[in-house]
Amino acid sequence: RIKRDMVCRTLDGIRLLTLCVYACRKFGQYIERKGDWSMNFLILCLTALGSFGALFLIAKFIGHKQIAQLDFFDYITGITIGSIAAEMATELEEPWKPLTAMVIYGGATLLLSIISNKLPRTRKYLNGTPTILMDHGKLYHENLKKAKLDLSEFMVMCRQQGYFDLTNIQTAVFEYNGKLTILPVSSQRPATPNDMNLAPEQELLFTELIMDGRILEDNLKRMGLDLTWLDKQLKQRNIYSPHDVFLAVCDRNLKFVLYEKTSTKIDMRTFEPRMK
Repeated sequence: RIKRDMVCRTLDGIRLLTLCVYACRKFGQYIERKGDWSMNFLILCLTALGSFGALFLIAKFIGHKQIAQLDFFDYITGITIGSIAAEMATELEEPWKPLTAMVIYGGATLLLSIISNKLPRTRKYLNGTPTILMDHGKLYHENLKKAKLDLSEFMVMCRQQGYFDLTNIQTAVFEYNGKLTILPVSSQRPATPNDMNLAPEQELLFTELIMDGRILEDNLKRMGLDLTWLDKQLKQRNIYSPHDVFLAVCDRNLKFVLYEKTSTKIDMRTFEPRMK
């Protein structure tokens, strides 16, 4: 089912992009017949908007990733697609050419993603494999060279993780996405409630009930609550209108947290060093 949904979504995107290409070609032919400079400006605006829309759709199909989660190939592909989109925005004569290139790059990236998901054995060739840089107090020089890291860069990445003393590190793994994962020595890891024989109450996700002074009635119903309950909560805090609320959230344990709207501004000079 997931595969079928993915294929249907991809086909819908291809149909939409094909329609955009056809519309751009027809409109370009119309402008060429007219030969008006104002029309050239109009087609420039339309190709820029088309480039923006195509880039948005391709990004949606490829999927969301943080910069730290992108591997080298995804990073280079993103730059290339962005460059082609910029070229399409200023291409007045044949905008369908860069648009086609964008579709090919996006489709190739999506295809490789599907292959890596369906065939796990190909992941080490497409994405790479993690590399152990340090284990049991021993640094592996050859693995550092394989990861294209020197000791200074390794030390910086350890400090970014909060480890200034290498003796506190049991194992350091350099992931294929360029991020360093550290397993601390057991005696140096933060204490947990289990270590102290404590049983804290499980925290739950909060749901927004009011945002920017507007009541989110769908969220309120999903929580099994009503406007009467919400009005009671507001009056208990001396608030008589939801327009005075910037944000209000609630969890399944009916823990209600509210932030009022305020016009008070923080003086940023408070955080600046003062000269005597």
